Amino acid sequence: MTKQDAVQIFEDKKVRTIWDDEMETWFFSVIDVIEILTNTDRPRKYWNDLKTKLKSEGSELSDKIGQLKMKASDGKAYKTDVADAEQLFRLIQSIPSPKAEPFKLWLAQIGAERLDEMQDPELTIDRALEQYLKLGYSESWINQRLKSIEIRKELTDEWKNRGVNEGVQFATLTDIITKTWAGKTTKEYKDLKGLKKENLRDNMSNTELILNMLAEASTKDISQAINPETFDDSKKVARQGGNVAKVALDELEAQTGKKVVTASNAKTMLNEKNRINRLDLGDR
Repeated sequence: MTKQDAVQIFEDKKVRTIWDDEMETWFFSVIDVIEILTNTDRPRKYWNDLKTKLKSEGSELSDKIGQLKMKASDGKAYKTDVADAEQLFRLIQSIPSPKAEPFKLWLAQIGAERLDEMQDPELTIDRALEQYLKLGYSESWINQRLKSIEIRKELTDEWKNRGVNEGVQFATLTDIITKTWAGKTTKEYKDLKGLKKENLRDNMSNTELILNMLAEASTKDISQAINPETFDDSKKVARQGGNVAKVALDELEAQTGKKVVTASNAKTMLNEKNRINRLDLGDR
């Protein structure tokens, strides 16, 4: 059974999902859905209380909710309550929310789009582009982001070929790469930018993305060249790949006098972009 992680966007909010190829079904993070529908900052407590309420009413829905591993804000995968679209439709009926109806329409659209993408994989890229544009990112940034996804996939495929395990080992190597070129682990990098559940790469500047891509592409190329046999060998390769980007970062900062790795995140970058656009309009 092949599963593919993805993040869907509903009204600028992210919902963690997994596509099951065998069942041809999307599974959605219940916690993410509840957070969107209720706008609560304690979605887990809301879900626990709702499960208790459903059981007291004799509903078996909560008992049928399964669990799958999904990435959390720390980049690691944990078992998370998930529901398919049919289960979510039933669950939504128990949650008073003005967003219930638009969310139901969104669910139906997601299912139809995935079936279309199975017939034409290029649609996946087109829809990712559309989602980032809706969030306000520039086309140049989006092009870099889509390229970074491709490079990351090539690297993780190489790791799998070397016997590296997904989860903790992937996270460890990623931390080594990031720490080497950026001077921070993934968590430290996210803390700097004030991120929690948000994706780190979605909050990088163009330059940060490019250097991160350079680090990951270099790690993949070096790995393919020297064929590491153990996880410790792959750690050494990760440091070598990260160092390629570190050299470039040091040279760039020396030439510009500006720090590359900063606290700026998507919100601040988009606000600045909007400010500049308003100034441009005022000049006309």
